[in-house]
Amino acid sequence: MSYALLDAVRVAKAAKVSLDVLKTSTEASEAHQRKIIMVERIAALASAAADSTACGQGVTLTSEEFWLISLNW
Repeated sequence: MSYALLDAVRVAKAAKVSLDVLKTSTEASEAHQRKIIMVERIAALASAAADSTACGQGVTLTSEEFWLISLNW
């Protein structure tokens, strides 16, 4: 599995847009619900990292996590 350290502010913005898109969908499958939960977690993590000066405003994502939000990058 690959990882990348990314700008937390940018990740938070992309995650928010992804989350908005996912929530507008009428799909109700378990897979869709899992995507929403994962993107919510990414958004929360990125927002916290963006607000913190201690970590240099970076957040590490796996390639799978990045793929979920990459269309809104």
